[in-house]
Amino acid sequence: HCVGLAAPQVGKNVRLIVVDVSRYHKPHSNHGHIVLANPRIITSDGRRTGREGCLSVPEFTGNVTRAERILVEGIDPRLAKDLHLELDGFEAVVFQHEIDHLDGILFLDRVSSIKTDIFRRKTADS
Repeated sequence: HCVGLAAPQVGKNVRLIVVDVSRYHKPHSNHGHIVLANPRIITSDGRRTGREGCLSVPEFTGNVTRAERILVEGIDPRLAKDLHLELDGFEAVVFQHEIDHLDGILFLDRVSSIKTDIFRRKTADS
């Protein structure tokens, strides 16, 4: 269940992300379908640890600590308009995860302990 994608994940060397968490009924901000070029985290606050997965590493999930709330700025390329988004909860985590991809960082790089915080995904065969 993909909620975000970064251009490098599909072989494009541009700083562009797409995020949409509107299908999920989690307590979070929800800005709907967002396309953001040159996204940048301006401020962050609070900490939360949660399980993350990724299309780039489909066989594993891991516990990652990230900011609970962030302020992100970037450009909506569809409107050629600057955007400033206040994000919290799940939506904030997804934005941080996708921005990491733009910087060559995978969620596995952010786990505290390889021994205790990375998990093999269950498959239909297991």
